[in-house]
Amino acid sequence: MKSMEHAAKLANRKINLLDAFIIGIITIAGVFCLVPMLHILALSLSGNSAILAGKVTLIPLEMDMTAYKAVFGNTQMLRSLAFTVFLVLLFTAISMAMTVMAAYPLTKSNLRGRNLFLLIIVMTMFFSGGMIPEYLLVKNLHLLDSVWALVLPGAVNAFYLLIMKSFFSSIPVELEESARMDGASHYRILFGIVLPLSLPVLATLSLFYAVGRWNGFMDALLYITDSKLYPLQLRLYEMVMNSQVADIAEGLSTTAPVPESLKAASIMFATVPILLVYPWLQRYFVSGMMIGAVKG
Repeated sequence: MKSMEHAAKLANRKINLLDAFIIGIITIAGVFCLVPMLHILALSLSGNSAILAGKVTLIPLEMDMTAYKAVFGNTQMLRSLAFTVFLVLLFTAISMAMTVMAAYPLTKSNLRGRNLFLLIIVMTMFFSGGMIPEYLLVKNLHLLDSVWALVLPGAVNAFYLLIMKSFFSSIPVELEESARMDGASHYRILFGIVLPLSLPVLATLSLFYAVGRWNGFMDALLYITDSKLYPLQLRLYEMVMNSQVADIAEGLSTTAPVPESLKAASIMFATVPILLVYPWLQRYFVSGMMIGAVKG
């Protein structure tokens, strides 16, 4: 009996040590993620002299909101923000609709050519046409300088599609069989049974699609020349790379902030909105991250 109790104590001690190790790793990773953002926030709120002197680290010095006044007073940045929100909503809706419509049939064992379709989908994860063929395709489809150039080429992510298929396959088949016996069609089963039970994967993949589109700028850099269609990240990219301070600080009667302060304020302006989405989807996100453990 004593030996069993001793073994149980050793096992609990190992589990506690493992938990402490995991917590330590997560804490270190969190610090590495948080420190750069705190530094950018401090730069955006600090005065010019403190920034130029290189004294700003994680705490703002000589508190100054001039950089934020410049960013929020810039019509181009605000227009890009509004367009990006619209673009993310449109892209996420279309991507999720196409992903669901592609994943659901692939869960059916009686679908002819299912293995071939899966093979083709998996191959796209390892091979692509390349930048030049993709640009020529978008050009030949007359999508340049249109919102569809930022939506259609990347509307379906093969990895996300396979994740959704895996989740759909984990739903008990008895639910579908009973619905079919009651005369339900595939559309009725999909919208009445499968999707309501798939909120974790729907929320998680919606978040992934939205974040990917929010952070994307390379496709806009290639396909968009009309400044009215510049997403926020492309506007931020141009500002950071070219330091176009005059355009950002137009209309200010006070002393203009230094480029580093403007860059930091613009980065916060482009980052905070998408970060605010996470708390709303957190309860689904935790469940969705376990999707890989279900059967395929």
